[in-house]
This record gives sequence, C-alpha cells and structure tokens, in this order.
Amino acid sequence: MDISIKITDRKGQAHEVKVPTDMGLNLMQVIQAYELEPLGTVGMCGGKLMCHTCQCYVQNDVDLPEKREEELGTLSRLLHVKSNSRLSCQIPITPDLEGLEIELAPLF
Repeated sequence: MDISIKITDRKGQAHEVKVPTDMGLNLMQVIQAYELEPLGTVGMCGGKLMCHTCQCYVQNDVDLPEKREEELGTLSRLLHVKSNSRLSCQIPITPDLEGLEIELAPLF
C-alpha cells in the first residue's frame, strides 16, 4: 500500500510523494530517496539521533508515534525548534501517515 506525503523542502518548494508502507522506511529515508535536498544534508548521522539535519515541522494533525526520550533530548539541543518539531528519522512510514504534511527545518 502506498500513501501520499507532502514535503516542503528548505527552499519552500512543496513535493507530494508516494511512499510504500511495507518497506520498513522512516521519513528521513523517504526524503533522501526522493533527493529533496542535496546529498548529505538530511540524515548526516544515519538516523542515530546525533544531528539535526532531518528536523522537520509537522504541519497537520496526523497520528504520529510519541516522541521518545532520545528524540526529546536531541531536539532540546537544536536551533529552530518549534512545538511541532520532529526528527524525521524517528517517524516510521505506516498507513497512519496518509496525508502527512511536513516542512524541513533550516540547517543553520
């Protein structure tokens, strides 16, 4: 089953992407696979909660997994954090994400 996700890149351009829910992907990997940002500027730590490059802002009310303590700790050290900030590496792709809209946070 594929779902649709709207991703606004750091230049403000919106992209609607189709994503399979049966491959065990996370949102960071989707951003990388669609090459929505230059190589190496999203997920520099490989999803190990050690950088800020996959931070995004959730723009609509979709049922996301709760932020774990590790994600909260990383977010507490970052710039440009908002109440709707998430690390895209911590959002697994599931059917519940149908219609999700995110905006990538600035790098600096």
